[in-house]
This record gives sequence, structure tokens and C-alpha cells, in this order.
Amino acid sequence: MKEKRFDKKRRDRQPRKLPNARWGICHIYASYNDTIIHITDITGTETIAISSGGQVVKSDRMENSPTAAMMAAKKVAEQALDKGLTGIHVNVKAPGGQNGPHSPGPGAQAAIRALSRMGLRIGLIDDVTPLPHGGCRKKGGRRGRRPWRRLHRIS
Repeated sequence: MKEKRFDKKRRDRQPRKLPNARWGICHIYASYNDTIIHITDITGTETIAISSGGQVVKSDRMENSPTAAMMAAKKVAEQALDKGLTGIHVNVKAPGGQNGPHSPGPGAQAAIRALSRMGLRIGLIDDVTPLPHGGCRKKGGRRGRRPWRRLHRIS
């Protein structure tokens, strides 16, 4: 049986290491009214850049749009790249809680895509929406919300 021969290049090869990558955390709060993008250092204590959809568009109804989120993300990414950040971990947050929606608004996905296009490496993407564990009593009373009641009063 023939003995396997190893290529010299393969034997000497070591795992590829990334050049000194500086990582940060990007907190994206995406509600149905606005999108806020906040980049901090890896510990989360020092702010590197912050912007929102309301800062980059004129009309109130456009604050939550994917276009506004992309413009805000570009603004934040430029500041982060200037300060030497090369990669970010992303925390996406929706309003959540007791009565808020648990799904992020339309700007979240657009913001992540824009950050990636600007040249920042995306590490982990995590959903950090607050969820109630039992929590407060929901609104609506003992018998719940009864929208049909108004119709029966007319007849």
C-alpha cells in the first residue's frame, strides 16, 4: 500500500488570524414609531455613536421607515469606523413589556444591512426584547374587550 504524502505547504500552515479587530456593541431599538441606533464599546459603558430615524428625516411619519433607519445606520457606522471599530455585535430590541409589540419595527433589518454594507463586520445578532414573566394584569377587565357591544345597542 502506498504511503500518504503530505504537502509541505499544508503542514506549515497555521490557522488564519484576523488583524487586530476592535469590536463594539450596536444596540438597535426598533419600534413602530422610530428606530434608534446606538454603538458602544464591548463593555457597553462608553458611547461611540448614536443616531435615530427622527434625526435624519423631516416628517414624523417617516421616522420608523427602513430608509430613515439606513441613513441613521450609515451616519453611526461612519463615526464608528473613524474611531477605529472594525466589527460589531448587534442587539435588536422591540418595545415589548406588558402591552408593547414583541416584534421589532421595520427599521431593524434595514439598519443591520446598512451597517454591514458600510464595512463593519457583523458578529452575533441577538434579540433582547423585554418579555413579561406573568407580570401585570392585562387591560380589558374581567370579561375582556368586547368590540361588538356597540353594534347591539343600535338595534
